[in-house]
Amino acid sequence: MKYNNIMNNNKLIAEFMGVKPTILGDEITYEMYGVIDCIEDGLDEQHFFLEEELMFHTSWDWLMPVVHKIDEKCRERLGLNHSLHIGDDIDAVYHEVVEFIKEVNELTK
Repeated sequence: MKYNNIMNNNKLIAEFMGVKPTILGDEITYEMYGVIDCIEDGLDEQHFFLEEELMFHTSWDWLMPVVHKIDEKCRERLGLNHSLHIGDDIDAVYHEVVEFIKEVNELTK
């Protein structure tokens, strides 16, 4: 997957999770505290991430909260007959998540 596609898909996922992009100077950041369980309230903990630092494509800790949101809320509320196939291949799950979010966005336009 190309780098720009990954960045765009990660932004898509962050926004699906309710994270609003914040412009700080000439950079766009995403506050992930409270969205991603592994990000804790510690003195040295990073809460704001640049677009290129979003890790939905490489971290199960980041991706699984998205899967849970899809399973628990979106299918019920939107009445979609879609089920994510969770395996041990993060690339495959990431791709399914992205495709699901794109489908939801199309339905809610």
